[in-house]
Amino acid sequence: MNYATQMDAARKGIITPQMVTVAQKEQMTPEALRELIAAGQVIIPANKNHKNLDAEGVGQGLRTKINVNLGISKDCPDVDLEMDKVKMALAMKAEAIMDLSCYGKTRDFRRKLVDLSPAMIGTVPIYDAVGFYDKDLKDLTADEIFEVVERHCDDGVDFLTIHAGINRGAAEKIKRRERITNIVSRGGSLMFTWMALNDRENPFYEYYDRLLDICRAYDVSLSLGDGCRPGCLHDATDACQVEELITLGELTRKAWEKDVQVMIEGPGHMALNEIAGNMMLEKRLCHGAPFYVLGPIVTDVAPGYDHITSAIGGAVAAANGADFLCYVTPAEHLRLPDLEDMKEGIIAARIAAHAADIAKGIPGARRWDDTMAQARADLDWEKMLGLAMDPDKARRYRESSQPEQEDSCTMCGKMCAVRNMNRVLAGKDIQLND
Repeated sequence: MNYATQMDAARKGIITPQMVTVAQKEQMTPEALRELIAAGQVIIPANKNHKNLDAEGVGQGLRTKINVNLGISKDCPDVDLEMDKVKMALAMKAEAIMDLSCYGKTRDFRRKLVDLSPAMIGTVPIYDAVGFYDKDLKDLTADEIFEVVERHCDDGVDFLTIHAGINRGAAEKIKRRERITNIVSRGGSLMFTWMALNDRENPFYEYYDRLLDICRAYDVSLSLGDGCRPGCLHDATDACQVEELITLGELTRKAWEKDVQVMIEGPGHMALNEIAGNMMLEKRLCHGAPFYVLGPIVTDVAPGYDHITSAIGGAVAAANGADFLCYVTPAEHLRLPDLEDMKEGIIAARIAAHAADIAKGIPGARRWDDTMAQARADLDWEKMLGLAMDPDKARRYRESSQPEQEDSCTMCGKMCAVRNMNRVLAGKDIQLND
């Protein structure tokens, strides 16, 4: 049977090969997964031109996925370094990579990325449009913007971040300057600027059906960007953010009418006590569509440690319904991350995602921890190191400080509680002072 998109197939009762792959990974039946996709509560970003994709699902009842941002810029145009970052992201099991390139031979990099990566690939076409046409932003036409969108789809990108919700109505609220940080979304600010300079409506909003037709043709999922996301705690859950979310809910329904898969991007900075409410609000206003959160960063005062502030927020967000976490590195707000920054950001995001999966009762999530607990109870150091989320770092720490007793560590030595309890319960003597 023929189908246009994963959602189209699901609604026709068709189980696609991608659904089979995802169902196996998620320990669920393909039929149960198909029903969730048909309802828009799960998406499988899977461009028809991404031939080596190892499909992943995002949404209700599935493992929380993480995304890694990278890409070349005018200040940091080193393509080889960015490809090294791609390889690290894949080695560290990121399920998605977003190419945010905005300078130079972006198409060459994007095509290499798609060819190399079994992970799903996302882009933000408006970033690429200015450099591709070598024009000022105000001189870009709507047709040129959509040509870049189609080029990204043709290159095999699985999902696009499109800031269609920041329309002229939302822009008027921003102009009232009730926020401290105004717009911090790069894509949102570009669309705001284009509208202001041209005195026109956002072309992604005005010609949304055209966008949907392109996505349907390639089976590209839409990540509806939150152009009005808060850039500081003060701006969280304000009228700009909520009004845009209402608009994104309306755009979600329109996308579903054309069988285009959708996820919603969520808040950036937000106090800890606001996160659960925001997750519920998104799910209600956007009809249960998967939620992709950028953080949330839970305090504004820790530059250099925002992989931690975002992991705290991400764990709470995912435990309360968010489905997809964008990693944040220690370099956030400061500079382009290097390889070590990337690694710390990925691990922090994976910790947050896994902690949330335990809370959500995702099949198999708790088993990993229980297996580690048993290895610790058995003082099986090799098994503990093998089970670690970052085995290399765990082994490096272990080997850097050798204990007198091989079954302990240098924190407690012979006073190790686990070691002594094992010996006492086995009827053995304990000598602490010899």
